[in-house]
Amino acid sequence: MAMERKIKVYSEIGNLKTVLLHRPGAEIENLIPEHLARLLFDDIPFLRVARTEHDNFSKVLSDNGVEVLYIENLAAQAVKDKETRESFLDEVIAESEIKDENIAGTLKNYLRALPEKEMIDNIIAGIRNKEIGLSEDNNEYPFIMEPMPNLYFTRDPFASIGRGITLNSMKNHIRHRETIFAKYVFKYHQEFKNSDIPLWYNRNEKFSIEGGDELIFSDEVIAIGNSERTSTEAIMRTAKNIFEARETFKTVLMFNIPKSRAFMHLDTVFTMIDYDKFTVHQGIEGNLQVSAITYDYKNKALKVTHEEDSLERILSKYLNRDITLIRCGGGDRVIGRREQWNDGSNTLAISPGKVITYERNYITNEILDKHNVKVISIPSGELSRGRGGPRCMSQPLFREDIK
Repeated sequence: MAMERKIKVYSEIGNLKTVLLHRPGAEIENLIPEHLARLLFDDIPFLRVARTEHDNFSKVLSDNGVEVLYIENLAAQAVKDKETRESFLDEVIAESEIKDENIAGTLKNYLRALPEKEMIDNIIAGIRNKEIGLSEDNNEYPFIMEPMPNLYFTRDPFASIGRGITLNSMKNHIRHRETIFAKYVFKYHQEFKNSDIPLWYNRNEKFSIEGGDELIFSDEVIAIGNSERTSTEAIMRTAKNIFEARETFKTVLMFNIPKSRAFMHLDTVFTMIDYDKFTVHQGIEGNLQVSAITYDYKNKALKVTHEEDSLERILSKYLNRDITLIRCGGGDRVIGRREQWNDGSNTLAISPGKVITYERNYITNEILDKHNVKVISIPSGELSRGRGGPRCMSQPLFREDIK
């Protein structure tokens, strides 16, 4: 009998026990210069080196007692059943918006003939016209099914909150299909399908929300960024669903952050690294507008109070302790911006005060060290070209409770 896996994430810093990754694949080599913006990339990572760096990231996690799972493996296992595989293919092809029914049929036959893992890898990589016998005119986009180069940022397509998940509705059309994998894993995979994992939000909702905006400060406080990628309506609906399920959370803090790519997600501008410490991008340090969302159980209604204060004071108030903010690059005008460009504030805590960072952000890493934070820095010359750090590249499925 298959083991039953539960989701359990009630903090950002509790000992990490199980994490979900995606090992970069051929989708990275299907990035082409004239279509970079469409695929949300600024550059083309060198796959061989990116994979070596990613394998090292995975090894660091394993060496620190973390079980590493891969979304591509789980998805392949989830669609072993013929009927499930058919509905999965129908969904993936429908969301690729192929207008011609004959071409859609040809594509489905092509994918159906592949073993499950190869089929999943091909869908992630993208399918070129020539692979299914269509011509590739010089002026035409060469892909009948677009690549998914952002998938190695497993933080975004869904987010573990408490004992459930938000299955996210992604802001950019190009990332929408990434969430299909998680849908099938949680619905059909032997180890998850009977685990009664609630959905706090679903991928077919029209308002967008992404995992990089969802942070869990404690078993009572969640923070969600109202950002370029996450809308107010999605945050309110998620909060309502969590409260009505009688989870332990008492407050959802909605942080209003600038709607620009530089401040892409809340975890781009700050991450929690210890009970009382956060790394922070200095661009977020003025007064912030925050809405505290709570629930009136008697009247079955959300209550929202708005406040404006410094990040430090807001965090100290809701975490009920003095908070230290550690500035990316020490707040230096040049160093801070350079290291922020390479996600200097995007840290992954694997236990309280023990974090994984990119080694290229060495000034920030030195400052963390001076604040008694244990830093494990990883090479990231190619991974960082995707504009996401260690938190972006990981989706915790299970963390131990914090004291």
